Formats: sequence, structure tokens, C-alpha cells
Amino acid sequence: MASNFDTVRGTPPGILLIRSIRGKDWRFSTYRYVVLFLTFVAYASYHASRKPSSIVKSVLYPEPTNKDNGLDLPWFGQVFIKTQYMGNESHHRHRLIDKGWAPFNSKDGTTKLGEIDVAFLACYSLGMYVAGHLGDTLDLRLFLTCGMVGSGVFVALFGMGYFWNIHVFGFYLGMQMVAGLFQATGWPSVVAVIGNWFGKGKRGLIMGIWNAHTSVGNISGSLLAASVLDYGWGWCFIVPGAFIAMAGILVFLFLPAYPEDIGFSSPHGSASSLEAVPADGEANMGKGIQVESETNMSRAGSVTRTGVGLIEACAIPGVIPFALCLFFAKLVAYTFLYWLPFYLSQTEIGGEHVSVKSAGNLSTLFDVGGIVGGILAGYISDKLNARATTAACFMYAAIPAMLLYRRYGSISHNINILLMMVAGLFINGPYALITTAVSADLGTHSSLRGDSRALATVTAIIDGTGSVGAAFGPLLTGFLSTIGWDAVFVMLMVCALIAGLLLSRLVISEISEKTCKPPVSSGRHNFGAPASQPLLSDRR
Repeated sequence: MASNFDTVRGTPPGILLIRSIRGKDWRFSTYRYVVLFLTFVAYASYHASRKPSSIVKSVLYPEPTNKDNGLDLPWFGQVFIKTQYMGNESHHRHRLIDKGWAPFNSKDGTTKLGEIDVAFLACYSLGMYVAGHLGDTLDLRLFLTCGMVGSGVFVALFGMGYFWNIHVFGFYLGMQMVAGLFQATGWPSVVAVIGNWFGKGKRGLIMGIWNAHTSVGNISGSLLAASVLDYGWGWCFIVPGAFIAMAGILVFLFLPAYPEDIGFSSPHGSASSLEAVPADGEANMGKGIQVESETNMSRAGSVTRTGVGLIEACAIPGVIPFALCLFFAKLVAYTFLYWLPFYLSQTEIGGEHVSVKSAGNLSTLFDVGGIVGGILAGYISDKLNARATTAACFMYAAIPAMLLYRRYGSISHNINILLMMVAGLFINGPYALITTAVSADLGTHSSLRGDSRALATVTAIIDGTGSVGAAFGPLLTGFLSTIGWDAVFVMLMVCALIAGLLLSRLVISEISEKTCKPPVSSGRHNFGAPASQPLLSDRR
């Protein structure tokens, strides 16, 4: 009875309602699509709520000479560039553009903006380690819901500083720190949920496509923030905050964290446990009869699982090298995330400046390249069965991509857009691969004997370490930008080189395995080895 009670506790109320209306349950493959969709929306909303701070930087610390002077752009560039500051602008907009917003409009304004970013990311990275362990021990659905609603509240409170006319630096610092702690609940949870539902076959490609939520979230956050910027910069935070809170309610209602929570067995169990619910199970569920599992363990649900400690998770082969690589890879990616709109508004492109709003819209094209990069990296790593080699090659390719963008991006808007998208492809590709497919592979490593209970913890270690680097990137940029943007790009290229070098041992191992050893036919797999089970098919 206890096992059945736990399972009922783990079943989302929205699914219970759908079952009662339909009279029968969904197929296993249908649930997989639902999980993909809900986790995609969930983490897209996380990233959308992080983007406003980059959009409003040039409003809080303004550059009065920025303006649009009639841009000669290709058709896709014109979608993202609009003339903004014309003669009929309101008084408060004119005041903000000229004077900025205290305390960020002083000479050390960029430093304060960098400190805001590092405060958020420091709390985010520290909270990640705790959140990962909690995610492996608590109900992932409830844990994720609380994190999303809490994030929405504190992101919106940051924006309320505009309406409450608050000019105290500590207020904005505190809101960002608390928001960072809530944001830490997101990534370990969504990766753990995906890992719980999917085997390793084509995981790189599927998770590469799924990881487009990062760029989709960045794009939607930029467009949402830029669309309401005319009404006051506070709305740039309130609207994305409401978006993530509503997405959190959707997760609470419909997201099944584990297959066991709704009557299916885990794809990571033993061979006998991989059998799906019998064909008549669908009918039995429709009649309200609980289908009994062969063992209590496979039906206990998320609320009865025990977690893996940080030390045990760190001992999994590959965790430390990928975590250190992500430290530098995420430093580069998040520097573009937080500072690219500011860079575009402060830099002459084709002899002209773009407005704050146009810079925010234009920066989304970097994430368009990132979507392609994430999918391409996942596909290549699946074909080669070489995660480390793929990630390292992308990081090395990012170095000339950034160099070309800095050197030739100012020639014209067309060239800037093209080089920005190429840079986004190579920068976000390995970042997406490591935080998704690699984390899921390592979280279900053979040393864990097929138990997926380490997924959130391993994801937290890798992404938490990466987030420490993400915190340093914007902070260093705040200081180095006062010297010149060339110094910023040199720093980014050096970090990309280090990220690739940190994977050298794993790259050599993968190459040696392919060139010197015959393929292994036994049932034991390396962390990157694909399983035979298809991802989106019924297990019958």
C-alpha cells in the first residue's frame, strides 16, 4: 500500500484529470513528447527571465550618442532593427537616455553592472550544488515548480525598483542574489527529468534539439524585454518574471518527473524491468485499477528515491574534466549573453550606432547560431560516438570565429550579423553538448549500475562548476571593457583555448579507442556509448 500511495503522490494533477476525462492513459511515447515539451518551455522561461539585465544595461548606464541613422540591412536583419529615438519620445524616456538610472549612471557604472551579474551567477553556481542533491532526493516536479515561481517573483521585484523609484545598489544586488538561488533549481531538474525518460540512443541529437530552449529563451527574453522597454525598464523584468511563474504552474500540473510516477518502468533498470506496461494496462488504468509492478522499487516514484553524494558523483569517470571545461566554455557563452547587447550599442558598425532596443533585438541572432550549433554538436557526437572530441573541436573553432567577429564585424551590418551567428554556433555548441547529453550520459554511467538517481547531482556538479566561470566572465568584462573591447575578446579567446585543452586526455582516449581497439560487443557501455533502445518509441 505504501508503494501505491507514493506513486499517487507523484502523479501530476493535470494527468489525473486527463485520465479521468479520456477514460484511459496515454502511451509511453506520448508521455515522452509531453516531457520534452514541458521541460523545453520550463527552461526557456528560465533563460528568458535572465535576459532583461543585458537589455537594460545601456539604459541604466547610457551612451547618449547612440542612434540609428538609416541602416542598410538584409531582410532578416531588418526584422531585428527598428528606429527608436525619434522626436515624439516621452519625457521620461528622454530623461533615462540622457542620465541613466542611479546608482548605475556614475563613472563606475559598468563595474556595478558587472557586480550585479556576478552576484546573480555566484549565487546561481553555489545554489546549483545544493539544488542538484535536493533534486535527487525530493519530488522533482514540486522542486522545479517552487524554483520557477520563486524566480519569477524576485525577477519581477528587481523591475519594481523602477516603479518604486529605488536607487539603492543593495536592493538590486539582493534581488539578483535571491533570484540566482531560485534559478539554480532549473537545470539539474530538467536534465534529470529528461535522463529519467530517455535512454542513450541518439541522446546527443535529441538533447541537442531539445537544448534549443536555451537560445529560444534568450531570444524570447530579449524580444519581450525590448518590446516593453518604451514603457519603462521595469517592465523588462516584470513580463519575463510573470512568464516563468506561469510556466511553473504548467509544470506543476502536467510534468511527470519519473516514468514510475505514472505507472511505467524506468529505461535505466535491468533487462526485466525494461518491459513496458502490458497492453491491457491502458484499459485497466482507465477503469481506475492500479497496475502493479513486479517490484516495489520500480514503482516507488520520485518521492522515495535516495540521492548520490557529491564526492561519489565526482568519482564518476569524466565528470571532473567536463566540469572544468565547462567552467571556461560557459564563461565565454555567458559573457556574450550578458554583454553582447551592450557591446552592440557601444560599438560603431558601418560607421553607425544602433539604439538600445535595436541592439537587444539584434543580439538574438547570436542565439540563432547557437541553436544550430547545439543541434550540430549533438548530431556529430552521436555519429562519432565521441563527446569530448566534438566539444574540443568546437571550442578550438570558436577562437578564430571570435577573432573574425571582433576584427571585421564593424565593417557593415551584414558582415556583423553573419559573423555573430557563426560565433554563436561554435560557442554555444559545446556548451549545449556538455550540459545536456554529456551530463545525462555521466549521470547514468555504468558505475552506477543503471541507476539514474545521480542525474541531478552530476548535472549540478558540471553546470555548477560552469556557472562559477559564468560568474567570472561578466565580472571581468565589466573591468576589461573600460580598457577596451580588444582586451575582452583576448580574454574570451584564451578561455576557449583552455576549455579545449582540458579535454585533451579524453580526446586522446576516444581517438585511441577508435583506432587501436575493436568495438566492444558486451553489454557494458562507456558513458558516451549509445544504447540500442530508441528514444521515442514504445517499449513493447
